[in-house]
Amino acid sequence: MRRGSTANQEGLRKLGDQLETTAEGAPEPAAGGSSGAPRVPNESGLVALGEEMQRAQGGRGRHRHKPVRSKRRRRIRRIVFSTLGVLLVVIAGGAGYAYYITHDLHRVDVRGLKGALTTGVEAGTENILMVGSTSRCALTVQNPDFGICSQGVNGVNSDVIMILHADPSHHRLALISIPRDLFIPNARSTGPNKVDAGLYQGMSQLVASIQEDFGIPIQHAVSLNFDQFANIVEALGGINMAFPESVFDAETGLNIHSATCVHLDGGQALEVVRARHLQYDAPGTTSQYAEDWPQEAQSDLARINRDHEFLRVLATAVAQKGLDNPISDIDLINSVKADFTFDQSWGVTDMANLVLDFHAVNINAVPQLTIPVAEVTDPDGSGGSYVYEGSSYGDVEFPSQSQDQAVIDQVLGVNMSTDSMTGDPLPAPPSVTVSVMNGTGAYNQATTTAGALSALGFHTVGVGDTAAVGDVAETVVYYGSLSPGAEAAAETVARSMTGAVIMAYDPSQVVDGAQVTVVTGTQFAVNAPAATTTTQAGPATTTTTAPASGVIAAPSASNPGLAPWDPRACPTGATPTAPVPNRR
Repeated sequence: MRRGSTANQEGLRKLGDQLETTAEGAPEPAAGGSSGAPRVPNESGLVALGEEMQRAQGGRGRHRHKPVRSKRRRRIRRIVFSTLGVLLVVIAGGAGYAYYITHDLHRVDVRGLKGALTTGVEAGTENILMVGSTSRCALTVQNPDFGICSQGVNGVNSDVIMILHADPSHHRLALISIPRDLFIPNARSTGPNKVDAGLYQGMSQLVASIQEDFGIPIQHAVSLNFDQFANIVEALGGINMAFPESVFDAETGLNIHSATCVHLDGGQALEVVRARHLQYDAPGTTSQYAEDWPQEAQSDLARINRDHEFLRVLATAVAQKGLDNPISDIDLINSVKADFTFDQSWGVTDMANLVLDFHAVNINAVPQLTIPVAEVTDPDGSGGSYVYEGSSYGDVEFPSQSQDQAVIDQVLGVNMSTDSMTGDPLPAPPSVTVSVMNGTGAYNQATTTAGALSALGFHTVGVGDTAAVGDVAETVVYYGSLSPGAEAAAETVARSMTGAVIMAYDPSQVVDGAQVTVVTGTQFAVNAPAATTTTQAGPATTTTTAPASGVIAAPSASNPGLAPWDPRACPTGATPTAPVPNRR
């Protein structure tokens, strides 16, 4: 049982008492709760989940002549179910997840998940991976707007990758998004790719890549596809959003004229959260045709921002619709429970504890951040297709150490001297052995980098050369074991660098008997040694790079805010109208 479950038992009893008095019109109990109210342990309250669902669906179990204790237990279970549904919508981001706790939830075997952390500053916390799948072949009804599976649109990628960090001890939630076009070393078991490509090999591979390359431990995972997202919005009766400017996206079908408040059905809501080729009717635009309007520049990064706003709107809608009436909550959650797939290890008791810890969460107070990334462009800044080992990967983004690490630390609640995977202190540099391989062909790059790492106290054991992967490349900090000590050693090295730097697990890349091997890329620096009482710290040690045909742009912001044309929450009191399309 998770830490804090004893307190949750008391919380469960109080929720039941509150529901009973509210439903029957009785006065609120005095402080301390009503006398004689049973304390229902989480386990005993959860054993009969399947039976309760059958009673709710069949109309049984609601007779007024039932004993008071039985009525109270049923109400307790109902408030737990409804609150869980609300919470899971709150944590779902642009994808929007909600389901009913019972015995027939859809499960998938996800390997490599971490157990609950029991030591360090992250003890008792959980990280929940939330994924929106692009699988067209999984759709019940094929939709030309998404692409037809039988016509070759059969790829499986993750349109949305979000991680919710839940810290019950400090009553803290935080959300982090990973841009889908981020190029990482372990995206697939076969090697580098965009991070969204990992889902093609299953949820287990996506979990592995996030843990191995970002150092974020994943305890649980949930997913849904296009149809399932639309079904959830439909079950809520639609969503209201304001459109300050007219917007259009030919790829998703989004086409809405500006209005104070617009009512979106499930399909229209899906168009909003999927739009990443958005055009907008900016002030001064002369054309009345949407296809001639300017297009926003940030594509997926802009979409993530809109998805975060959609999450806030969705969570507010669920809270307004569901928490007022636990009986209607059952109907709501029953209507969407089939639209979720989640890992096999997420126990019902753990879910209930999570709900009780955060049932009163305010979504507007939850930090929603995005990992900063650096777009890879042509020398003229026009963008281009990234070539890695002779293969083209289209438009990509590179990581940006140390900005990425700062955002991960903020979400996980750790500092720069803490191993983000375990919550324990990182090893000191003198205890870490490092070798360096020149990955670009630039003159003396490995030797210069090894010298800079030695100045920080690392024990460097060798330098050498390796084949360049392309004109532009990330710097990769490889480690050769999945043991916590090996990952921690790599994280210590990575935290000592800036620029396009990322970790990766790959025993074949670790050489010279070192714990960690750094393969240098085209844009990075080693931090300068800390200042002492007699000397001042110098600038970071930069490296000489080979001539590159591409440019790594400045990193993006972690929380940039909405653009003027982005849809948002409707003003208080605004009356929603049906969407009016722009002239195409």
